Amino acid sequence: MAQEPRGRVSDPVAALSGSRSKAPGFAGGLLLSVQSLGLTGADDRTVLAFAAEQQRVLVTQDIQTVTRFAFERVDAGLPMPGVIEIVPGAGLGAAIEDLALAVESYDLGDLDGQVIFVPL
Repeated sequence: MAQEPRGRVSDPVAALSGSRSKAPGFAGGLLLSVQSLGLTGADDRTVLAFAAEQQRVLVTQDIQTVTRFAFERVDAGLPMPGVIEIVPGAGLGAAIEDLALAVESYDLGDLDGQVIFVPL
């Protein structure tokens, strides 16, 4: 039996953002890096589980595995507050602008079970 890829959110821009306990808008002015949370090198499922436990949206450039594992959580009926994928090769300016637009436009609950891609 082939071993399933374990995928890791190792990109330094990967971050968990937002909190239901913060002000309106899912970022609430809070952006935490995976590294600052002690999750450096953690596999994607672990990071997604942590994000769900903390009711945070995951921002990542790891399109290879995070998307699949996020939808696995949704299919299993597990909480998944949302993922924002920054498309590889996206211009930095466009990615930042669209990420800022998402932060301003979405409430955290709007992204439950969703994966969106930036640039939009």
